[in-house]
Amino acid sequence: MGKARKPVQIIILVLIVLLGGYAVGTSALGGDGKPKEGSRAPSFKLLGLDGKTHTLDEYKGKPIVLNFWGSWCAPCVKEMPALQAQWEKWETLGVVVVGINVGEDQMTVQNFVNGTGVNFPILMDQSREAVRSYGISPLPTTFFINAKGKIDTIHIGQLELSTLDAQIGKLVNR
Repeated sequence: MGKARKPVQIIILVLIVLLGGYAVGTSALGGDGKPKEGSRAPSFKLLGLDGKTHTLDEYKGKPIVLNFWGSWCAPCVKEMPALQAQWEKWETLGVVVVGINVGEDQMTVQNFVNGTGVNFPILMDQSREAVRSYGISPLPTTFFINAKGKIDTIHIGQLELSTLDAQIGKLVNR
């Protein structure tokens, strides 16, 4: 009976070491892989409504408001006028507002943009590549990225004009 216990004990010990290593590794490397406040914003390569491919790097050195949205999402639709107003207010100071539509086709997105009068850059994430790299759930989710490319604040849910203005003001005054 004693000889049969030793291999079982070794297997259990190996499993404990592996699980412990996994737990320590995931917590040291950010856990679930979602970007956090203070971490570098993940890059992306997405098609814009202007027909060009856009990357996060093209906005390097500028404060960025990165808003993930869908036309079927009521809170997303409600916050569009506030995003447009802030784009108009802060654009001259170098702030970039970028809308990333999640999973809809180009015609749907274009019709929505035409109907709302939004004129800040709109990118389409039909394959949901950016959604995965940013860990988006639910919509809307907005990332406030400072001029150094680090995430300053993550806001989940609908943004009010005053909240949006205060967050952008923080980015500009850093």
